[in-house]
Amino acid sequence: MLKEITISRLVKSEDLNHHGTLFAGRMAEWLVEASFIAAARLAGRPEDVVCVQIHGMTFGKPAARGDLIEIRTNVAYLGGKSITVHAAVHANEDTAPAVSGMATFVTVDRGGKPYAHGLTLPDEYVERHRAIHEQARRIRSRA
Repeated sequence: MLKEITISRLVKSEDLNHHGTLFAGRMAEWLVEASFIAAARLAGRPEDVVCVQIHGMTFGKPAARGDLIEIRTNVAYLGGKSITVHAAVHANEDTAPAVSGMATFVTVDRGGKPYAHGLTLPDEYVERHRAIHEQARRIRSRA
């Protein structure tokens, strides 16, 4: 199913770094988890989906204790065996993302061997998400 997945989180004291802002490692955990959910829903078999690469995260604004964040994910690109997901993190309903990044997942069988998932992105979906599709295509061509 191709739809935006949104995960909400409350930034708590245990999520903070020594500067009193959201720890990048915690943000990476949440970003990958939200991206996994998008990839697993599309694949239809969560047990067959594994993360193979985080393509980086760009931090635009810090988040602090008490901030409410939403991680919005969209499938950005499909390879024959891979699913690349874009995530944008918005704090306190701000329209500009505080963090953005991409993660790629591969479908694997019970033995851990990658297999072709047979999925495609409809042309109208690609057109609606052109910017992240092109960004993911460029990232993947370097991988």
